[in-house]
Amino acid sequence: MTVTAQAPAPVPEEARPALRHRLAERGVDRTLILLAPGAVFLLLLFCYPFLYGLQLSFQPRDGGGALANYRAFFSDPYLRETIGITLKLAVPVALVNCLAAVPVAFRTRGAFRGRRLITTLLVMPITLGTVLTAQGLLGYLGPNGWLNKALLGVGIIDTPLDLVHNYWGVFASLVITGFPFSYLLTLSYLTGIDPSLEQAAATLGASRRQRFRHVMLPLLAPGLAITFCLSFVLAFAVFPSAQLVGDPRGSTHVISIEAYQAAFQKFDYSLGSAIAMVMAAVMMAVVVLVLAWRSMLYRGSSGGKG
Repeated sequence: MTVTAQAPAPVPEEARPALRHRLAERGVDRTLILLAPGAVFLLLLFCYPFLYGLQLSFQPRDGGGALANYRAFFSDPYLRETIGITLKLAVPVALVNCLAAVPVAFRTRGAFRGRRLITTLLVMPITLGTVLTAQGLLGYLGPNGWLNKALLGVGIIDTPLDLVHNYWGVFASLVITGFPFSYLLTLSYLTGIDPSLEQAAATLGASRRQRFRHVMLPLLAPGLAITFCLSFVLAFAVFPSAQLVGDPRGSTHVISIEAYQAAFQKFDYSLGSAIAMVMAAVMMAVVVLVLAWRSMLYRGSSGGKG
């Protein structure tokens, strides 16, 4: 006797879950609409300008092939050295901001009297901007600034110190404007680490240095890597400080100055776009290296709250 398998009866249309329920099971729901403004903002103010500048960089004004602008940049030692000059500014500034932010964030993470006031003072340089910061540095550290006048008045120096219109003037400006961002990011990562982990290490007899080295630092390392990357990107794109308190044709001849001059002084927008693409490539390379180092340094749980 042969038994014939019967096909399953079709599911009635009214018994099937609605489309929105099927999408919700896959993580697609109405809340994704909230991402629309951010997506439009990203497309209009980042993706489109970047892609437009990228294709413009392959259209040299004077001909010579698609890579003519890049050949012109890398074959000119004066232009090529701007990469090294900018890296010599951005990398130390990012390191100083990150290293300085760690002890300050550790000290201000707990509740104590005056915490809000101290935090406000640490973050206040964000409101100044690069131009006002540069003006303040000229007033304090310039040849006729308060510091030189005070040192001359007490006889410590005979001639004013060269603290601005050079590398150190730009360095100080970038540290002042970049430290608040590094501090806030480090503080947010630090407060996200479960304090019970450090307390457990202390209970087991670990000293303060051992707790920092073996517990807190590994947990904080991913956040410090992101903080370094953001601080580096801000410093690498330096322009106003290099002009106002630096030596734009010498020790602070950064790559952004050449991009500006090519586009808005020589009106060679194609070359300016090519230099901007070189800037983006260098920044991306450094960010990738730092993030790769972070993944090699620590791969465990972040220990965050919640």
